[in-house]
Amino acid sequence: MSSQGATVTPSSAPPTPSGLPPKVTNRGRSTDPISSSNFDSTNIPEFEPFGLPGPRGFPPLTEFLDISEVDMIRKPEESNKKQHHTDFFNSIDLIVRRGQEFQVTITFNRPYNAAKDKFAVEFTIGTSPQYSKGTYIPVFPNKERPTSWEGRINNTAGNTVTIGVTPAANCIVGKYQMYVAVMTPFGIRRTRRDDSRNLYILFNPWVAEDAVFLDDETERQECVMNEIGIIYHGAYDDIAERNWNYGQFNYGVLDACLYIMDRSEMPITNRGDPIKVTRKASAMLNSRDDEGVLVGNWSGDYTYGVAPTSWTGSTDILINYLKSKMPVCYAQCWVYAAVFNTFLRCLGIPSRVVTNYFSAHDNDGNLKTDIILDESGRIDRNRTRDSIWNYHCWNECFMSRPDLPSGFGGWQVVDATPQETSDGMYRCGPASVMAIKHGQTCYPFDAAFVFAEVNSDVVFYSRNREGTMEPVKVNRTHVGRLVLTKAPGNMTRRDITDQYKFPEGSTEERTVLEKAEEYGCKREKSDPPPADVDLVLPSLEVNIGDDFELSLEFINHSDQRHIVNTYISGSVVYYTGVTATEFLFMNPTVKLGPNESVKELVVVESKHYMKHLVEQANLNFIATGKVKETGQIISAMKVVPLHNPKLTVTVSEGGRVSEEMTATVEFTNPFTFNLEDVYVRMEGPGIMLPKQKYYRLIPAGFSLVWVEFFTPQRAGSSRVIATLDCPTLTQVHGTASVTIEP
Repeated sequence: MSSQGATVTPSSAPPTPSGLPPKVTNRGRSTDPISSSNFDSTNIPEFEPFGLPGPRGFPPLTEFLDISEVDMIRKPEESNKKQHHTDFFNSIDLIVRRGQEFQVTITFNRPYNAAKDKFAVEFTIGTSPQYSKGTYIPVFPNKERPTSWEGRINNTAGNTVTIGVTPAANCIVGKYQMYVAVMTPFGIRRTRRDDSRNLYILFNPWVAEDAVFLDDETERQECVMNEIGIIYHGAYDDIAERNWNYGQFNYGVLDACLYIMDRSEMPITNRGDPIKVTRKASAMLNSRDDEGVLVGNWSGDYTYGVAPTSWTGSTDILINYLKSKMPVCYAQCWVYAAVFNTFLRCLGIPSRVVTNYFSAHDNDGNLKTDIILDESGRIDRNRTRDSIWNYHCWNECFMSRPDLPSGFGGWQVVDATPQETSDGMYRCGPASVMAIKHGQTCYPFDAAFVFAEVNSDVVFYSRNREGTMEPVKVNRTHVGRLVLTKAPGNMTRRDITDQYKFPEGSTEERTVLEKAEEYGCKREKSDPPPADVDLVLPSLEVNIGDDFELSLEFINHSDQRHIVNTYISGSVVYYTGVTATEFLFMNPTVKLGPNESVKELVVVESKHYMKHLVEQANLNFIATGKVKETGQIISAMKVVPLHNPKLTVTVSEGGRVSEEMTATVEFTNPFTFNLEDVYVRMEGPGIMLPKQKYYRLIPAGFSLVWVEFFTPQRAGSSRVIATLDCPTLTQVHGTASVTIEP
């Protein structure tokens, strides 16, 4: 059959294999793949010949120095871990800090002769270790062959030599393998790979040459060594706190922290730079774009995971991530900050959790939080997009910033909560706190975003029928009202607001805001005159389930009579400021005589808000009004956190290391309804690993009692931390202090 004149119909696209596209590698771009795994390593040969063997092979090497035993001096009570502040780590491996000497004892087959024998201690990390990249480091016992790490013989006794090794103060942080190599005329022979000779090297805030050096022992003890945290929440005028077990020394946590960097495919060679480590980790602690540690969830539906309010510490989260290789469900800002704090402290970077009250989350990229009112003065919720979080938690970590001008090192903001992208990923920081305070928002990384969180203005706009908006009130003091962290050395809070901003209304503050505007931060320039009438909402402390009264005070500062058409809205809100349900709306008209003060009483009944509550049980009251005679807009906002019942936690007396004790958790359901699907969790730093118990039902008025046995592993002061969580009641917790004798 002739095929003359036949045509071939082109297809729209070539066939593609089913499934996901193949992972792109470095093949064809580099000789060796980029080493990005701390747990993959290359076995170094036990014998490395200098040339080809003779016809009969190499002669026996019995007359040359040989290694009989290597002692890493790795027990918690021994000198290495004591001197390096790593004796709290629950690990059989040697853990040291860079820039500081540690010792290794080597036993040879005969006494060491310095004039004749030559040996070296070799350290490798990652795959394809190379001397030029700092992933293969030979250390010699004398200074004839200097390397980046120092070595010296501290002691010789018989066949035993104790060598001191000082890692460079900027070396890679991670898990190394150690070998002892002896030179013979025919080649180098070394010890075989042995996991007992693994060692971890961490950042060192005790050494001045390290980028994370912190010259304050009290701060170091708090921000590196302390496992018990206090995280502040609630409202700025009704501050609440919860304890958290960072657990940075617990078994497996250090490996989990190193795995986080492996999972991010961070090159091994970058892991000695705290700037790169913290920036990468701020992306990896959330799962938005890189299968990171925690899945964020603010919806209130936690069916497929653990409610954020239920966690008591970081250990369960990190170990779960290490074992499952999957993101852990679920987290909100304080969980991200707490787990990030564990990561930083575990690796030796000084860090603390910070809470900013009334934290702006601006969707428009300016220094304004816009609240839109209609012509009558009522909030237009459909057009109001910006939100003010009742509080927001982030981290500060301490490091030098050689990439910035002098003076901008020290505390740096890092934030793992996925809010906005930075360089294409959900991450934030490190941003210099000093740069934020002085309006230098051009400095990396993300200083402008954090600056807006603490310095935004709340601008009320009146929108007319034609869509024109006019600013009618500007509140320049509401956002960033208070910034708190735990005080070093005790269980109280520390106000660090002055580290982020100058006093409101000061000359310095105006200069800073002008500087930020030069770098593109837009502010509201208008300054509407104050209204003749003030509106004040009181501070309240209310228990969940209570009826209460809200007293609105209208104060007329003029000599004229005024009528105010008022709108009072009560909503159940998430702590992010997002409204869940409006449960109360009133539209009273208030008449004021000259220079008169009038109170309007609003009765709030629990039956109206209880069925709408979301976790953390916050009520938000916004009152707005329009003065009839002048057209002026007045407004006031108040967040009322409802106080939950507490857990009672008690611990048996006379605690000693390795002797069994009991912890008892008690709770009584104070409501008229049953609590279902209740989870209770409990743990304590150094004394109790995380435990949990499930109760299908706690009837109204009934109590639960949970007695747990535990055996303390460490002497000193600690706490037992417990939480109770169920779909209808969250943020219930309690603690008990305990002192363990040796």
